[in-house]
Amino acid sequence: MSRSTPKSKFLKVNLITVVSLFLTILAGGVVRSTGSGMGCPDWPKCFGGYIPPTQVSQLPDDYKQHYADKRQAKNVKFSKMLDVFGYKDLARRIREDRSILVPEEFNAAKTWTEYINRLVGAVTGIFLIVSAIYSFKLWHTSKWITILSVFNVFLVGFQGWLGSIVVSTNLVAWIVTVHMLLALAILAITISAYHIAKTAGRPPIRKRGFVTVLTVIALVLSVVQIAIGTEVREKIDAVSGHLAGGYRDTWVQNAGEIFINHRNLAWLVIIVNVLLYALIRKSFSRHSLHQQLMSFSFLIIMLQIVTGIVLSYWALPPFAQASHIVLASLIFGVQFYLLLNLYRTANVQGGHA
Repeated sequence: MSRSTPKSKFLKVNLITVVSLFLTILAGGVVRSTGSGMGCPDWPKCFGGYIPPTQVSQLPDDYKQHYADKRQAKNVKFSKMLDVFGYKDLARRIREDRSILVPEEFNAAKTWTEYINRLVGAVTGIFLIVSAIYSFKLWHTSKWITILSVFNVFLVGFQGWLGSIVVSTNLVAWIVTVHMLLALAILAITISAYHIAKTAGRPPIRKRGFVTVLTVIALVLSVVQIAIGTEVREKIDAVSGHLAGGYRDTWVQNAGEIFINHRNLAWLVIIVNVLLYALIRKSFSRHSLHQQLMSFSFLIIMLQIVTGIVLSYWALPPFAQASHIVLASLIFGVQFYLLLNLYRTANVQGGHA
């Protein structure tokens, strides 16, 4: 029985970390779609404990005022930091928005939904730390494996802090978008470390320049579409708040221009990926990793279109919202891994596929 090598251990833990990151995004999508973001008014604990309450009787009488005061103190510090970096208008709005300090009524289902989201995030953080520890054994294989893995630990720490700000500011739109894009960055770095370790010592592949360019375009479109999709959700949240949660079937049509842009860009995403799919089929063999990745990506895009239609015509069911964001993240992850393989193709001289 062969012993596990440092490389195989790192690859195994790193792959688990990638899966865990997608589960974290799924958990975040469930929280967003069910409106459970404020289920725990504090962070990292939930109502002051590591195990959240299940009923109002377990909470102190003055819990609303207590957490409102703590959030106000945190928001004041955050506003000062925004002032330093030049975001004075946002800082002013956070300081003056009294609705931020109005707590929601206790809801056990939403509390536990948010709590499970945090547990999944904590487990993912542990896997990232373990990956970083294992990466030191691959320092002589490639220093980038260790550099990326360690940097990711610091980045996920920043993501955790940003998550506390998301809670403190009552899901301020701009911060929620950054939170999502940062999650994609963590995912991309984790995939990069995996790819470097996986391909270390392998012979190069024949150069495929134009395929690489088209893949970059497809990837950029995916990131832009995810960012716009986050803004669509923020706009719908505003519409929902204005209508006091009622008239759900009118939320999408009241989302306005940002939703139209999101829908129109989807057509461009489809066109670019159809061209990329055809080019990959022409350039690589049927059993190549490149064609397998592109086929999987195209399948996810089709499922993404289905969830988009369900969201548009069936009044934004929560399961479709969570599925939509996870599928978008999967598309990003697969396209990014495809790009890494093509980038290696385009930058290493000699050899054949």
